[in-house]
Amino acid sequence: MGAVLAIKAWVVNPYRIPSSSMEPTLHCAAPEPGCQESSSDRVLANRFVYHFVDPKRGDIVVFETPPEAEDVCPGPAGVFVKRLIGLPGDMLETRGDALYVNGRPVAEPYLFGGEAGEEFGPVTVPEGEYFMMGDNRWQSCDSREWGSVPRENLIGPVFSLYWPPQRIGFR
Repeated sequence: MGAVLAIKAWVVNPYRIPSSSMEPTLHCAAPEPGCQESSSDRVLANRFVYHFVDPKRGDIVVFETPPEAEDVCPGPAGVFVKRLIGLPGDMLETRGDALYVNGRPVAEPYLFGGEAGEEFGPVTVPEGEYFMMGDNRWQSCDSREWGSVPRENLIGPVFSLYWPPQRIGFR
């Protein structure tokens, strides 16, 4: 039993996707608004890798929500799963239907309906912090509303989807 608890605390931990903010990449269960499936995806996050390597743009990351997110986002707080969009020092904005990072458009094939969401920015990500956004921009309460996430809040990247069985795979 102690080994299982140690693994969950320091190596790998499971998480459930409760909202539609990451649709269509990660599914949540209907009847929640925007959810497309009958059961929520369950993912595994690597809890130690960010001690050895820096987070990368495009990682799907599990992180502890900053206090500002708890104030503005509906539903339970505590831990979110979002895509890492901005690295420390990046300048981000959306114009038209495209995301720009440091003045260059970024291809985002994972977006729900191909839509980058409402225009925002420009915003510069502070040093030591990361900017997170959901793949379903119209249903995601993310860094656009509550700001960037300090590195110490990052738990780790999602590396595997383990439920439901027909969606099992590695990322």
